[in-house]
This record gives sequence, structure tokens and C-alpha cells, in this order.
Amino acid sequence: MAQHHDIPFTPETMIRSVMSAAFPPVLTIDSGDTVTLSSLPAGGASAFPPHPADVPEIWRQGIAAHPREGGHFLTGPVYVRGAMPGDTLQIDILDAKPCIDFGFVSIMPLVGTLPEEFDYETIHPTIDHERQVMTLPWGTELPLDPFFGIMAVAPPAAWGEVSTIQPRAFGGNMDNKELKPGVTLYLPVFNEGALFTAGDGHGVQGDGEVCVTALETALTGTFRLTVRKDMKIERPFAESATHLISIGLDEDLDDAAKQAVREMVDHIAARTNLSRNQAYMLCSLIGDLRVTQTVDGNKGCHMMMAKDNL
Repeated sequence: MAQHHDIPFTPETMIRSVMSAAFPPVLTIDSGDTVTLSSLPAGGASAFPPHPADVPEIWRQGIAAHPREGGHFLTGPVYVRGAMPGDTLQIDILDAKPCIDFGFVSIMPLVGTLPEEFDYETIHPTIDHERQVMTLPWGTELPLDPFFGIMAVAPPAAWGEVSTIQPRAFGGNMDNKELKPGVTLYLPVFNEGALFTAGDGHGVQGDGEVCVTALETALTGTFRLTVRKDMKIERPFAESATHLISIGLDEDLDDAAKQAVREMVDHIAARTNLSRNQAYMLCSLIGDLRVTQTVDGNKGCHMMMAKDNL
């Protein structure tokens, strides 16, 4: 029978800025078990709100325990028994909710979609948990739509330590707002146990994430992690009850778009009786190709395909 596990929200269960297959797991579970974890916002002390009393103590503790600057805080890794290289890890995203009362949005010089045009500025919108809205300093309210910007398995061991900033075949910093509760993400496994991590909580984000931040906040989320030995993939892919979601990642946005389209064509052909030609035409007719993010080194595109068209 599947078990539920809670990972303590402590510095000992966190990693920061880099991912590696060499990092020891903080939890070992069976395939099909569920896990609840919490993760700190991206950023260091420069992202703190102006009043020291508003800074959660766990954020101070996390920075003190993990002083390496840049990148993101992640929680994990989680070792899933039975996962081996070549398998697929199925990640059912069951819940994601902010666990603090604010987030931050920052502009930083020389990053983002318009890197030379803006100077540094950070704001700290408030979060109303009961009403499920965020409020910007100038009064605008936006509905919350939380998701984890990073969900990943460990990268191939031969890669050593890799930055949390660039998304790659192992998942990582995909910053895809479609990967929210109710959606299933599939990631190829590169190491025994898969070694799942999650972090980079977002309260709300537009496609593109153009200024380099969403509403960066701390999230608590629950995931069901299942080893799929019957499913072989090379790159991240996702689906909801209504849509298939292909994911393209590349330094060149054109190549990210090509990858997202190619992945969708291949998945449609594998799931239906359509030829690749027919699947390609269907993508052109009713597939929605979107820019996921343009700010993480490897840019992202994703395609949405309604399942009732297949």
C-alpha cells in the first residue's frame, strides 16, 4: 500500500544553486508513494522584505547553511526505489500552495528579456491565502496560480554539479506555469533512485517570465512519484486531464520551438493511429505553441494539444 511522507522544512533537507547525482537523498520511498515538501524562494538576502521582522527565520537559516550565491533553493533529493537509468519518473503534481504571506519580483541588470534597459528594483507583493490573491504595491490584485518552477531528477553523474538555472533533459528550471496541481510530469531517469528535487516556488507567472522573476515565494507541495518501466522518453513531457504538453529547451528559441513541436508529433503518433505527417498537420491546425520562458539560458517553448482532438 502506498505511503505518505513529509520532508522536514529544515536547512538539512535543502540544496542550493547546483544539482548533482552525488548529493545524498534526504528521503527514500517506494514507487507510488506521495511526498509533501516545502521550498524556500529563489534568491538571497537581497530579496528580503524591508522590515527584518517579516523575514521567515527558515529563510535566514537556509542562507546561513547554504551560502553559495545564485541559483535556487531546492528540497530533496528523494530516492525512489526501483528507479533505474532508462526508466521514466511519473510525477503527479497533487498540490502547491504558498506557505508565507509575501513574495518578491525583481528586475536585475543584464538579465531578463531586455537586459540592458532596466536598473535593479525589487517589490514585495502580499499574499492573501484566504482570497487566493496577490496584491501589488500599486494596488492591482492578481489571482494566485502557484506552481514549482523547478522539478527535476538528478542529472547524469558524468555531468558533475550543474547549475539550477538552465533547464535540461532532467527537467529543472523549466518555469512552465502549466506544470501545476492536476498535471502529470514525466522525466527521464539518469541515476538509480531518480533523485527527485523541487523548488523555485512561483505564486503566479506569465508565459515568458520576461523580467527574470515570477512572484517568487515559498511553496508547500505534494507529489506522487511513480517509476514507469513501460515508458521510455528522452526529454520532459507532461499531460493534464485535458491536454498533452510537450516541452522544448534550447539556448536558441527557434530550436526550443522545434523541439516542442517534434516532441508533440512523436507523442501523438505513439498514442494514436496517426502517421507523423498527419500528427504534424494536426499540430499546425490546433496545437498551441507558446513561449515558456526567455530568461534561463536555455529558453523554453511548450505546445498544448487538447486530448479531445486525438
